[in-house]
Amino acid sequence: MKAGLRFASLGSGSKGNATLVESGSTRVLIDCGFSLKETKRRLEQQGVAPETLTAVLVTHEHADHINGVGALCRRYQLPLYTTPGTRLSGRLGNQLPDWRAIHPEHPFAVGDLEIWPVTVPHDAREPVQFILGDGARRLGVLTDLGSITPHILRHYRRCQALVLEANHDPQMLAQGPYPPSLKRRVGGDYGHLSNQQAGDLLSQLEINHLTHLVASHLSEQNNCPQLAVETLAASLNASSDWICLADQEAGFSWREVSSWN
Repeated sequence: MKAGLRFASLGSGSKGNATLVESGSTRVLIDCGFSLKETKRRLEQQGVAPETLTAVLVTHEHADHINGVGALCRRYQLPLYTTPGTRLSGRLGNQLPDWRAIHPEHPFAVGDLEIWPVTVPHDAREPVQFILGDGARRLGVLTDLGSITPHILRHYRRCQALVLEANHDPQMLAQGPYPPSLKRRVGGDYGHLSNQQAGDLLSQLEINHLTHLVASHLSEQNNCPQLAVETLAASLNASSDWICLADQEAGFSWREVSSWN
């Protein structure tokens, strides 16, 4: 019997991001914002050897998502999937053993996983986020976007698991240490979702089948875990302890996605 869909995180935040997704014999890494040495260490903490990865997917070219991508793909001869815009940014380097172009809104398969790249509003060349499924279950990964569009709502409306950005609290951002230009960038339509925006997204989704919600990409300067969790819990009318947090240092351990009928 084929194993189900499960996911874990190596870490989430401005210092580095990486998410593992596995179904059957397929295991992909979404982004790799850590050095090769640190990535190997964090993979081992999740019980994963880097040579067992099937592929690497990249959402966009910002450093906290791609720092280790080139070294990881070269060391283990892994295929790398990005949009053409991300590749043309020049930040991935030229020596990639097996680059494969993906196109927003065009699903593709990697082994046992079907993957939908979804366009998001973010200040990068051609950014996408991903929905991954195994035929019975759907996991949504949705971070690094500054606003919610009808297009996003349409794609993410029926996921059983969701890794959702809750980057900042607007008041903390306004009163925090960032320079005005960075505050405008983070809080703008092409920046990052606030706790309240993430909560508004949840209130517009079909959440009857949602079995896992992970708050991710929290800012260390402009947010606090309690605020993020309380805001998302209120949107779901759920208990705060039902929501998982993606930690910058530890990520989160494997979670199994349940199917529904």
